Amino acid sequence: ISGGGLNLISTQTASSSSSLSFTTGIDSTYKEYIFKFINIHPATDSVTFSFNMSTDGGSNYNVTKTSTAFRATQDEAGSFTLLGYDTGSDLAQSTSYQPLTAGLGNENDESVSGTLHLFEPSSTVFVKHFFTNVNYQYSDPQSVNYYHAGYGNTASAINAVDFKFNSGNIDSGVIKLYGVS
Repeated sequence: ISGGGLNLISTQTASSSSSLSFTTGIDSTYKEYIFKFINIHPATDSVTFSFNMSTDGGSNYNVTKTSTAFRATQDEAGSFTLLGYDTGSDLAQSTSYQPLTAGLGNENDESVSGTLHLFEPSSTVFVKHFFTNVNYQYSDPQSVNYYHAGYGNTASAINAVDFKFNSGNIDSGVIKLYGVS
């Protein structure tokens, strides 16, 4: 997937934060950027963690996206499993935030961790491909491994990325931004 070393660009730590925005460090220095989410914990129960991109330094997070999603799920009792396409998390030429979870719980032991890979965000020729892989505790409780892939349909350079829940704050957690050399 990536062939080089990871170079830490910045770290953001949530503390009852409405969102975590990366408005610097995304430029032409690297062809691939990786965001690592570490134990992102919501203040509100049964929420969706999501991201969007910006071409204007974070003034607007509204890049048009097309994406696909699938997940694997197992409940704690071992009585329910699922592997399948998720039509509720894909986007079709939408400026909405890209969902990365659905129904994330907010009990003390519930959080989301994972990665977002963003390719050639500074290109002014190609669309901006991305893929994600997250694992989280669904509020029922279930372990969910979620995969998303897609592209930002813009020839403008992406220079900011925002992460938030669809309701409530990011109670705690860390997101690290890396460039891949």
